[in-house]
Amino acid sequence: MSRTRMNGLLEGSVFLLLVLGLCSAGFAQGRGHGGGGGGGRGSGGGIGGSAIGNPNRGGPDGVGADRGSGRSSNASKGSTAADRSNGRSEEGLSRARMASDNLRRADKELSEHPGISSALHVNANDLRTQYQAALVTNPGLKFGQFVAATRVAQNLGRRNPNITRSAILAGLASGRSLGQTLQDLGLSEHQANDARKQAEREIKRARDQ
Repeated sequence: MSRTRMNGLLEGSVFLLLVLGLCSAGFAQGRGHGGGGGGGRGSGGGIGGSAIGNPNRGGPDGVGADRGSGRSSNASKGSTAADRSNGRSEEGLSRARMASDNLRRADKELSEHPGISSALHVNANDLRTQYQAALVTNPGLKFGQFVAATRVAQNLGRRNPNITRSAILAGLASGRSLGQTLQDLGLSEHQANDARKQAEREIKRARDQ
């Protein structure tokens, strides 16, 4: 074989190897790009799905969840406020009914026993008005308690300036009895009992007139 032919074969073989090498490199690079693109799309799809499903993100589901939670919270607050308002209204109505019932009984008492107002040195209309004013503060105050407080204050007020009808009524409104209130105002237990009994005797005589 001639040298010229051998050189041609060698050059052809080298050229073929170069072509095969370039093709292999191009194929490998193509696979790398394809995998990267697929991964990118898959990754992007994953992020997009997370944004939609996560209520903390800006997707539609997240917005709906936040709004629903806000509405539920506001509705709960509104319901609580309404319950409190209704409770206050019912309590106010109950106090008004109690005061009205006590005032009606007082009217009957004054009508049947006019001597009560005479014993207290006040006309019946003024006594009723004074009792009605006391019911505003203490709707559970009985007319008999009011009359007794008035009479005790009249009997003891000169010697004990701090024992006034207002002071006695304040004690009754706080849940104290007449005797306890008088002790709170400075009387001994014996003095308080005597004052209470004296007022009861005087009121009984007035009722019997």
